[in-house]
Amino acid sequence: MARDDSFTLDESISAQKALRSALGMPEEVFPVEAFVGMVSDEIEQHRKAGKSDQDIAAIIEQATGKRISAQAISEHYATPDQRHPHGE
Repeated sequence: MARDDSFTLDESISAQKALRSALGMPEEVFPVEAFVGMVSDEIEQHRKAGKSDQDIAAIIEQATGKRISAQAISEHYATPDQRHPHGE
């Protein structure tokens, strides 16, 4: 049987939550700058698909229940070079 050594995003988040919980640590909270940086790959794809930063902000708000402005997305978006500094 082949070994499955990859993890989905949901599995990764579940593992991180379990590890933090086992240590009595609180849930990790990210400032907007870090959050936008983490989802910049997806922002890039939505922009390529013709979505505006306002459209993207609406998707994020619908998914999380938290407001984020198009301006915050624009200001904190991490370019491909910033996300993959070694050409990865």
